[in-house]
Amino acid sequence: MNDKQSQEIDKSVTGNFFEDFKLGQEIVHATPRTVTVGDVSLFTALYGPRFAVQSSDAFAQRIGYPRSPIDDLLVFHIVIGKTVPDISRNAIANLGYAEFRFLAPVYPGDTLASVSEVIGVKENSNKKSGTVYVRSTGRNQRGQNVLSYARWVMVNKRDLDSPAPAPVVPELASGVDPATLGAALPPLDLSGYDYALAGSPKRWGDFAVGDKIDHIDGQTIEEAEHQLATRLFQNTARVHFNQHVEGKGRFGRRLVYGGHIISIARSLSFNGLANAFHMLGLNGARHVAPSFAGDTIYAWSEVLDKAELPGRSDLGALRLRSFAVKDRACTDFPGLKTDGSHENGVVLDMDYWVALPR
Repeated sequence: MNDKQSQEIDKSVTGNFFEDFKLGQEIVHATPRTVTVGDVSLFTALYGPRFAVQSSDAFAQRIGYPRSPIDDLLVFHIVIGKTVPDISRNAIANLGYAEFRFLAPVYPGDTLASVSEVIGVKENSNKKSGTVYVRSTGRNQRGQNVLSYARWVMVNKRDLDSPAPAPVVPELASGVDPATLGAALPPLDLSGYDYALAGSPKRWGDFAVGDKIDHIDGQTIEEAEHQLATRLFQNTARVHFNQHVEGKGRFGRRLVYGGHIISIARSLSFNGLANAFHMLGLNGARHVAPSFAGDTIYAWSEVLDKAELPGRSDLGALRLRSFAVKDRACTDFPGLKTDGSHENGVVLDMDYWVALPR
């Protein structure tokens, strides 16, 4: 290789492999992203979310918002998308999330940027890959934190002979304390909340622990849609795009971004949870099995807990466990087997808090 070829290669970015991550390392991610109403329209076209607060400026303003806030999951996808080139460009799979909190509302015109800290590393027994744990934070143009979460990713090694780092697996909370949630909700006057326009009369008090809700509808994943969605979030993970490479890989085809399944499940939850307009935080989530174009996703939810939000008499929190299932309707609530493993077809197991009017 001549000097010119070497210089040209050095200008390209191959992304980090497992051995490139160091405990305590801080990574500032490129590039900042201004969120627009165009992003909102495309997000709506891809997933069909119908929550009234995020759909109507007039509805949002009647209860105290300056305008419709950006959908919580669009915020999440943009923040995580910024981290992908540095954290998971060479990932095998995104394994899970924890300690996930929305910290401030985001509106059209806000600019989001992301930074991550490596909080754990552990080589896998096959010596070909390892798990990297990071804590990522999304900030707006004023330097205000809007989202914080931990996630762990299985990442390939570049050099199979590189020595394994001392394993460090961080202790992450099994759930988010509801007393720490609600910062992304401004002061609201719910006397202006129109339940007919919102799509359901069911408030926080109408739900009980143990309730199970079949969200009924299914959504089939199209090849073009899941790739379009992933590009919308500027997520560059090659497993979602490059059929030339993935056709020779483990599955023989492109893998659907796990966040795509989360957004489908959240949108489907409108049927049964129409007034759960704000996602307060995520206790944890597991991508149980891969999804591909052609799969049809259904979802159901169980109420695990209820909580009051500190200093608020207008809203209450529900802790939900939602399962997304492929090619199988959820009338029989498929989730866990008696041995604790997931039933056939389950692709996502998500535990999260939502806010509803009281």
